[in-house]
Amino acid sequence: MCLRLQCYISWRFHRQCKIHWPKPVVLMAASSYRGERRHPGWKCFTISRYRKALLIVLASAASLAVIAPANGQVALPLSAAITAKTSQQISYPPGTTLWLFQYAIALILGVFFLAAFDRIVSRRQSPESLAKEVSRLRRLVIGYPEGMIIFEQLCSSRLLEKRLASLGLVIEWRQYPSASSLLNDLSRGSIHFCGGGGTASIFSQAAHHFFIRVAREKYPDIDSEAILVPLDSTITNLRELRDKRIAFDEGSSAHYVLVRALESAGISLDEVEPCMLPQRDVLPLFVSGIVDAWVVWMPYSLTDQRKSYPGRSIGNLHSILGDKASHEVPTLYYAVPELVSDYPRILKVILEELNEAGVLINVLRLEDRMRQQASSEKDNVYAVDKSELEILRQRSLERSLVPIDEPALISLQQQANLFHRLGIIEEKVNVRDSSYTLRTRQNWTF
Repeated sequence: MCLRLQCYISWRFHRQCKIHWPKPVVLMAASSYRGERRHPGWKCFTISRYRKALLIVLASAASLAVIAPANGQVALPLSAAITAKTSQQISYPPGTTLWLFQYAIALILGVFFLAAFDRIVSRRQSPESLAKEVSRLRRLVIGYPEGMIIFEQLCSSRLLEKRLASLGLVIEWRQYPSASSLLNDLSRGSIHFCGGGGTASIFSQAAHHFFIRVAREKYPDIDSEAILVPLDSTITNLRELRDKRIAFDEGSSAHYVLVRALESAGISLDEVEPCMLPQRDVLPLFVSGIVDAWVVWMPYSLTDQRKSYPGRSIGNLHSILGDKASHEVPTLYYAVPELVSDYPRILKVILEELNEAGVLINVLRLEDRMRQQASSEKDNVYAVDKSELEILRQRSLERSLVPIDEPALISLQQQANLFHRLGIIEEKVNVRDSSYTLRTRQNWTF
């Protein structure tokens, strides 16, 4: 109740005196009272009892700025002093100026004392172990888009369960049709960690969702995306897409690929008929010929169902984006702010095991290519490209996940600027905002 009253008085002082406080501070104070999720604009997502004391001191300062007692009397409100027509109408009791000066000195010293005390106590406290973080979290929910093979490998190999389930953490896996639906659930707190295309994070940030970009994939699979047309279609190139009905998942990497493809063909987005649906809903429409083209994200792992995607390609990331395709369409990994701030050791374990899953995938791919090479050399029918083998051999020795770096941010910012320029998102998005992007040099290796 005390914090609520102080926040209300401070808000009244803010309204009357036209003082614009930083938005994250106001939201943090309000969410601290209501018990809601902290706004990611605040530096720390959880407030210790010492920071709560600091917040109360600051709120009290705003309260006493409105009503300043002196010599047992109550001074006029500060808003009256500001809105008065002449200074002769205002009279304060003797000693008010000296009292306010003494109070300001005491307030500053109190703030420095609380900050120093908080730092000393936090240093003396032993770092919380992984087991203690697990005992507080108890349940971890991970989401991933359909066909993202690194998550499928992590789930099937049970690498996370081997490290965390023994400590009592329950791990739940959820599969989603797209990265945009993943980030919606991440913002609501339905899941704690996920991965997917970087384009979806731009739309989610524009919608003021709660999430943090924590890592990116070092070698995204740029062969997984293409623009398909039915086998019997008369369309042979991108220039023939004008006035055609094109299906794509709104807010996904397919959305960005379509915009770039149309730009390369000299076609604006207004000159085509968009059909914005998830991939699983588009497949029957594409087979029946209701849509003329489909910007599809071919899932990484080729099961029988995924191999049966019909149609032929008239464009892929190589032909549309060129050599910069791997940088322009990054694959990112996301976490809720609480996982970053309150459970850093659990987050580190997740990223470590994702690295291990990525290494396993590259080793399996290398072994498969080497078997193909041995078979082809025996039959003298087919020869595997030696450069491809060398690339797979090199990647099997490297980690799969790396921190968010400047090239990834540059490509994301270019996407955000493009969508804003086309009017697809209303406001400008700064992907370097620390509220949404974690910048670290951690390599997440054992």
